[in-house]
Amino acid sequence: MTSPAQSIRWGAAAASTIYGVLLYLLGLRPEQELKYAFAYVPMALGYLVLIFDKWAWRWVGVHRITGHPRLEGTWRTTLIPSAESHIPVGGNRGPIRAYLTIEQSYWSLHATLRTAESSSRSSNATVDKTDGSDISELRFLYENIPQVAHQQRSPRHTGACRLSLAGRAPTALVGRYYTDRFTAGDMELVLMNRTTDYSTFAQAAAVDTATP
Repeated sequence: MTSPAQSIRWGAAAASTIYGVLLYLLGLRPEQELKYAFAYVPMALGYLVLIFDKWAWRWVGVHRITGHPRLEGTWRTTLIPSAESHIPVGGNRGPIRAYLTIEQSYWSLHATLRTAESSSRSSNATVDKTDGSDISELRFLYENIPQVAHQQRSPRHTGACRLSLAGRAPTALVGRYYTDRFTAGDMELVLMNRTTDYSTFAQAAAVDTATP
């Protein structure tokens, strides 16, 4: 499913391309008369939106101005279920090792959490900044899909996460998770690297130098 941010991004690129082609076909060519170059400014702005959203907001000078937290990468995650959680017999009562992979542009963010038994994918992810503070909060809903071998004990479910962070490029996060299975717990995360191309829990664990 295409996110609203992706739709805006690619819509701006498509509109800019079509606009530029039409100008050229109508004979408004900068190499003929310099004044025609100004007609191409809207096209350039459309591409700048795409470049800013995908890359430029991370550049040192731009990032210092926007202050938007940079979270993309893979985070070593420890889940600590609360004692009141309704965990079925045979379930893991923690601490549970997991890896949270965050894919991020300026206007969009997607998080995937992987454990040895399941994976969770986010929806409605937002980063909200507390007024007058350097503290922000990452919030997202998620759907958890266990591996088939574990679904009888641990069925598919939904939940929510709230993670607290500080600064423009945090390396540690803390927060809590809640699920519709009447479980909840604390989360502790440490940035492992900026890579987002791990497809499985095992791949991330294989390069995790902190794995026992």
